[in-house]
Amino acid sequence: MSQQQRIVNLIENDQFRMRALSVVEKLNLPDWLIAAGFVRNLIWDDCFSKQTQVNDIDVIYFCREDMSEARDELLEEQLKAICPEFPWSVKNQARMHIKNGDDPYQDTLDAMRYWPEKQTSIGVKLDAGGNVDVKHCFDIDIQFSGQINRNPARSKEIFERRVSAKRWVDIWPDLIITI
Repeated sequence: MSQQQRIVNLIENDQFRMRALSVVEKLNLPDWLIAAGFVRNLIWDDCFSKQTQVNDIDVIYFCREDMSEARDELLEEQLKAICPEFPWSVKNQARMHIKNGDDPYQDTLDAMRYWPEKQTSIGVKLDAGGNVDVKHCFDIDIQFSGQINRNPARSKEIFERRVSAKRWVDIWPDLIITI
C-alpha cells in the first residue's frame, strides 16, 4: 500500500474527519483543503500508537476575488452553525503572503510550500466523487518518518518557536526534530 493510500485509509476510518470534510465540501470553496494538524497529527498518532484530540480544523482555500478577513470569519460562522462543536479555523491563502512577507502565492498548494514544517504542508479534501484526495508539497514518505522537518523556506527561529509552542515532543515523545 502506498503512503498516500495509507493516509486516505486513516482519514476514511475517522468519522470526525470525514464529517468535517463533508461539511466543508458543501461550501464549494475554490481550491480548498483541510490541512496541517488535521492530517499530520492523525499520521503521528498512527506512527506512535496514540490517539489525540483534534485541536483545530484548518480550512484553507484560495480566492483572489475576496481576500478579506471578514469573508473568513463569515465562513467560520457558517461552519460553526453546522458543527458548533468543531474547532474551525478558515484562512484564504490568497492573502497570507502579505502576513508572511512572501511573493504572492499562486494557489493553495503553493502557499503550503512556505509553511514552517514539511509535515504540516499536507491537506485533504473530497473530490467530485466523494473520495478523499491528498495534496502535499514534499515527499509523502516523510509523513511516516517519525520526524518533524524544518522547511528551508522558513527560518530556523520560526521553526523552533513553533516546535516549542505546539509542544509536539510532549505529545509524541518519540518525535524527532530535524532542523
